[in-house]
Amino acid sequence: MAMGRNGLRWLGNCPTTKLNSQGQVFVMPSVLITGANRGLGFGLVQLYAADGWRVLACCRNPDGATELGGVVAGSGGAVTAHKIDMEDHGSIDAVAQDLKGQPIDLLLNVAGYYGRVIMTEPGGRQEFGDSDYEEWARIYRINVMGPMKMAEAFVEHVAASDQKKIVNITSVVGSIALIGQATGGALYGYRASKAALNAVTRTLAHDLKPRGITVVPLHPGWARTAMGGPKAAIAPEESVTGMKRVIDALKPTDSGNFLAYDGSTLPW
Repeated sequence: MAMGRNGLRWLGNCPTTKLNSQGQVFVMPSVLITGANRGLGFGLVQLYAADGWRVLACCRNPDGATELGGVVAGSGGAVTAHKIDMEDHGSIDAVAQDLKGQPIDLLLNVAGYYGRVIMTEPGGRQEFGDSDYEEWARIYRINVMGPMKMAEAFVEHVAASDQKKIVNITSVVGSIALIGQATGGALYGYRASKAALNAVTRTLAHDLKPRGITVVPLHPGWARTAMGGPKAAIAPEESVTGMKRVIDALKPTDSGNFLAYDGSTLPW
């Protein structure tokens, strides 16, 4: 273990501890975030970095992620960028291998895909009779298979950590109970993918409970991002701040609950 910049102590390629202002050594909690180059993912990178976490920021093209690159450059090694494409399982395995033996307190799957046209634009409602099944397949690869693969690839990293948390960012439209009520209808491809992700996440909570891992699906609210569109209900800052507050407070007894960024519990 070697001492690096900003008082960071390094194990392999990752800092593991940091000196505080009193010169005391403390262990840095670690988070891996997918979709880290923009929107809610990037907002979460900024929050966790500001809170003193070791941040593994993952996206499809780190070299082209200018804003993320700025955070990495100014972090003194506490934030690093990694190439993960949720449709490319080889890229997930490669990062998992690169980080082998390094605990990850929080696996935070933020990366998602709505479809070629966002909900608030013409043709973006994914109405009955307008189904694009090639798009359905891509939505499922990113929103369902991607988080599942991430869990399988990084479960040993999470199990070796102190906090042992996996959080999958989902959507309230994946609630079957609320179809035709709070969330209306249509949105077939995206809605079905989030209902499937909820089922995957609830099952992970059951299967990983013996290993002490807390797993939840988390609704981020309808936020004004590239995916949510400019007509969305809340600012991205409200969403990420709320989500971090909920994640920080997670207990093992919360595992398998369908939660929202404001701390409420949603119906399945």
